[in-house]
Parts: sequence; C-alpha cells; structure tokens
Amino acid sequence: MHKIIALILANLTILMAFSQEKINLYPEGKIPFAKEGTEVPTITIFKPLKNTAKGTAVIVCSGGGYGGRANQVEGIPACKKLTDAGITAFLVDYRIPNDKKMDHKEWVPLTDAQRAIQYVRENAKLYKIDANRVGIMGFSAGGHLVSTVGTQFTETQLQNPKGTSLRPDFMILVYPVISFSDSLAHLGSRKNLVGPDITPEKIRKYSSELNVTEQTPPTYITSGMDDRVVDVKNCLYFSAALRQKGVPVELFLYEKGKHGYGVFNKEAQIQWIDDCISWIKEEYYKRK
Repeated sequence: MHKIIALILANLTILMAFSQEKINLYPEGKIPFAKEGTEVPTITIFKPLKNTAKGTAVIVCSGGGYGGRANQVEGIPACKKLTDAGITAFLVDYRIPNDKKMDHKEWVPLTDAQRAIQYVRENAKLYKIDANRVGIMGFSAGGHLVSTVGTQFTETQLQNPKGTSLRPDFMILVYPVISFSDSLAHLGSRKNLVGPDITPEKIRKYSSELNVTEQTPPTYITSGMDDRVVDVKNCLYFSAALRQKGVPVELFLYEKGKHGYGVFNKEAQIQWIDDCISWIKEEYYKRK
C-alpha cells in the first residue's frame, strides 16, 4: 500500500512539474499578415514547481525547415528539461510560411517570435519571472528564426504600443541554420521562408552571421561536427562573428551528433542541455 501511495504521489509530482497552459499568441487583436485559413499561432507555458522556480524564462522554437515544427523531438522535451531546472518555458507554435495563407510570409515567423518575447515580458509578474531574464532557444530552422530575433530586434512589423524590448537577454542555438548564402544554406529552409526567388539583398538580410552587432545577446551554440543536413560551419561562422563584436559565446560541439538529436544525443555521454542549463544558471538566474 505504501508503495502504491508513493507511486501515485510521484506521478502527481511529475504532472505538477509539467503543468501546461496553451493560449492564443494574439488574444486581443488581429493576427498580423493573416489571410483566410491561416493557422492560429499559440504559446504553451510549461511551469516548474513553485519551490524550484528561479524567475528565468526561455522561449522555445522547434525546427522543421520552416515547413513544420518538430515539437515532439525538440520543443516539448526541451521545455520539460528546462522546467526540471526551475526555468519557466514557453513553447511557440509560430506560423509556417505560406503565401496562400498570409501576406509577406518571410516576416511572419519573426513577428510571431517577437510577439512571444513581448507577451512574456509584459506578463512577467503573472508568471513570476524577471522581465530582464528572458532567453530564447531554437533548433535547426528554429535556430535561424532565433538568430534573426537576436540580430534584428530593432526591426519589427509588430504593434508595440508599450515599447517593450524585443531583444532577448540570451540565445540558445541547437544545430542552427544561420546563413542563407549558397555555400552554407539549408536550401529547403531558405526556399520555404523567402524563396524560390532569392536576391542578394535577401541573402544578406537573412544571413545572421552578417548581422551581428555589439548588442546581439550572449549566445550558447551546439551542433555535431558530422552534421550533413546543416553544415556545422553555420555555427562556426556565427560564433566567430559574435566574438569579433565582443559578444559572449559558448560553443559546445559533438564529434558525433547527426542533425536532429534534440535534447539527447545518444552517441554522447555528456549532454548539451545539461551544460546549457549550467551556463544559464551561472549567468542568468539567482534564487530569490
């Protein structure tokens, strides 16, 4: 009997630790750029246990080549690992670029991600987080989205009447697409976001390594050196650009880590997510 009660309590604790709430990303207004039939972007809040919460938040953007969102292997497991560490996680179902369902499709994922930052900051008290400790994490094409958020936060199509800062306090990039140059780009992601007609101006605008400034947020980057889907040089070029501008960067590379390993690389003993959480802990949160 005691064992059964203990098991029930343990399961209740897990459910409480992973308590979730999903809301419309634009609950009070019109969805930007939407045409008839567009999907409704949402944000799902993963709350840690009250006695473990640290007041830090991370917004999470799954990958999928700008053609889908790999939430089951990337976003949701990442959110659960973050809540285990006392970090409130916000999973963003940003809209997939589609000319038939939206105007200016290349602006839509960025606008949704910026709206997530705006929402989290403006509701910091509600979620008991520090508005100055809001980071953002992205996988693969979600990493491209996040790197765009971190390098182009002064440019927005979002209504922002309160003047809320859209600059994340830190970024986490997991096997990210960074460059849209012919030699480095993941061509599927590039085509889905801005193609098929690509111009030199758009290549430059959406190549994040070319848009780093001194104000780009501190960044944690991880990838596998044997990634054959998104060349690891994306990470190396972005890391070099950050260092040249004096922006703190942590680079965690696997010798073996094929694209899409999510939060657990089965070919490694040390996991990037644990190292990343330690980095966040050292730099961005203190127990209140």
